[in-house]
Amino acid sequence: MHDIIRDVADRLGLPPRGVEATVQLLDDGATVPFISRYRKERTGALDEVAIRDIESTVKSVRELYARRDFVRNAIFEAGALTPAIEARLAEAVTMTDVEDIYAPFKPKKRTRGTMARDKGLEPLAKIIMAARSPECFEAAGRFVGKNGVASTEDALAGASDIIAEWASENSRLRNMTRNSYRRGGRIVCTPAKEKDAELAASPFAQYAGFSQSVRRMSSHQYLALRRAEHEGLLKVKYELDSTNGSIEEALADAFMPRQAAGECALVIAGAVADASKRLIRPSVETEVSASLKEEADRVAIDIFSDNLRQLLLASPLKGRRVLAIDPGFRTGCKVVALDEQGTLLDNSVIYPAVPHNDIEGSRATLDDMITRHRLDAIALGNGTASRETERFLKESGLIDPNAIFVVSEDGASVYSASELARREFPDKDVTVRGAVSIGRRLIDPLAELVKIDPKSIGVGQYQHDVDQTKLKNALDYTVMSCVNAVGVDVNTASESLLQYVSGIGPALAANIVAYRTANGPFRSRRELMKVPRLGGKAFEQCAGFLRVTDGEEPLDNTGIHPESYPLVEAMAESVGATAADMPANHELLDSIDVNMLADNGVGGFETMCDIIEELHKPGRDPRQDDASDAFVPAIDSYEQLWIGQILPGVVNNITAFGAFVDLGIKENGLLHISKISRRRLNAVSDVLHLGQKVEVEVIDLDPSRGRISLALVNPVV
Repeated sequence: MHDIIRDVADRLGLPPRGVEATVQLLDDGATVPFISRYRKERTGALDEVAIRDIESTVKSVRELYARRDFVRNAIFEAGALTPAIEARLAEAVTMTDVEDIYAPFKPKKRTRGTMARDKGLEPLAKIIMAARSPECFEAAGRFVGKNGVASTEDALAGASDIIAEWASENSRLRNMTRNSYRRGGRIVCTPAKEKDAELAASPFAQYAGFSQSVRRMSSHQYLALRRAEHEGLLKVKYELDSTNGSIEEALADAFMPRQAAGECALVIAGAVADASKRLIRPSVETEVSASLKEEADRVAIDIFSDNLRQLLLASPLKGRRVLAIDPGFRTGCKVVALDEQGTLLDNSVIYPAVPHNDIEGSRATLDDMITRHRLDAIALGNGTASRETERFLKESGLIDPNAIFVVSEDGASVYSASELARREFPDKDVTVRGAVSIGRRLIDPLAELVKIDPKSIGVGQYQHDVDQTKLKNALDYTVMSCVNAVGVDVNTASESLLQYVSGIGPALAANIVAYRTANGPFRSRRELMKVPRLGGKAFEQCAGFLRVTDGEEPLDNTGIHPESYPLVEAMAESVGATAADMPANHELLDSIDVNMLADNGVGGFETMCDIIEELHKPGRDPRQDDASDAFVPAIDSYEQLWIGQILPGVVNNITAFGAFVDLGIKENGLLHISKISRRRLNAVSDVLHLGQKVEVEVIDLDPSRGRISLALVNPVV
């Protein structure tokens, strides 16, 4: 265990004591949000990112150690374990290192080398490698006529196959080949046979004739190549720089015994060349591909997670009653009225666009709904007929244009057809449910978006091409992190939201909702202990993240954990007050001497600082409410664009190569990373975030593909 802790600490550059405490807590079932928030004294105040890194790294290190033990035992059972091999295994820091050590001892499949051994040719291979006979043909002749060896050439070919296998299992030769690919390897693309026209009309046209070094291959380029290859549009292969000679020559020099000469040297060189082309290079190319894919997946998943976090933590439109519209042409616009909590009050259908053009009837319906339900904001879906409906709304004069918000519909149809939506609105059809989802996304994005599979929300890049298990784990963690960062009102939260709270999960979330339905609102956090199957461990993990407003205990509406309530009393007593006097009493809170209390052993310094910070803003939603003004586009069709035009826009997706900007029309513009900053950026997210309003310049147009290239008007220096 101590070796694993030390290894994890070294890999992450973190203090071993903090790593050890974190691993112990994780092994005991604690969640990352709980540890980072409520166990700072034990971990040395490691933040959530560090704890998440420890969680993933300790898993991979344990897998490495388990594989090393397996390989050690396998070699021992084969009677081949030596102190040197044991030392190499102990020093192996990657799975590749371990597999290279295991390669000579791994059970062999039916190969050319094993077939040659079956013919009894391994002694000949050893003679050649030892260069004991100056004439290989003379030595080979002694094996002719035995075990089906038909000729001297047959014997030498079999011996060469065995030598090639030895060469392919040589870790030095494999590492030389790996380094060659890393330093001088290139990925070269050519159109697949008879696919030129199809490729030219595809989004991958730019990759016809594409060539890039392995070292400089970007994540989005590699994922694009893989997809194009999978679709049969491209042929992708690796090439090696041969400026300083071929890799086969270098490998032969490295593998050749010092005493080898003449025919023996020629046979060995030929066997090594065969090993390189037939065994080593294909294997290493597979490794390089896997490494590029792993890195591309990591970048894509990180971008997806960052985008999802921004969406989930977008500012709620608090205190507003919303008219939500799911726009459409032939079937009309589905309209719903929602109160401040997202409760459905009314629903209807209007037909303001073609082919109906019922402007007056639509205006009368909306006027009635807005007046009767006192609606003061509009959430308009961004799908079909969105722009036409937006124009109608602004011209109607029914509501301030700055209160008309265009909301992404991505995933709304997934929610509307889900079992959850059917349970929420059993007597409404999918169109009404979809409109409700659009409106609720404006009222509280986090509470609504957790009901939808994150992959359906429409942010990120190449999400279907990355490792789906890693993607799901990362997105689930992101949702859990966001939910716990904000906190959840236990008396209003949906089952979907509750299941992401630390320590709860789907089963307990259902039990909490069932208990609440049967017994009425929770009056305190402690009442959670009455929920079936919610025991002490689950309570410890979840209590600090659940809020009870207007309950029996004022501290239940804060992020202070119930285990710290006695500490709050002690802190209050130190300044001659009670816990009830503390919330939002800034003068009183500022008078608490945390250092003195920590020195006297009253409580942990970090915990007390967190308590004071929480009491300064009890019950406050950490999301900043900056969604007061809607985006008002300057154009409403592609035809109105011209090069050099300056436009307002809103960032609606971020990728590794740039950001996509909503200009108020169907087509999004691409703001390439090179047009965002005058300096080299590691990530677009260093400068931009989803929902950010930007001013852009149109620098290129491709009407045939509906493409728009943009530049940031004031690029970051």
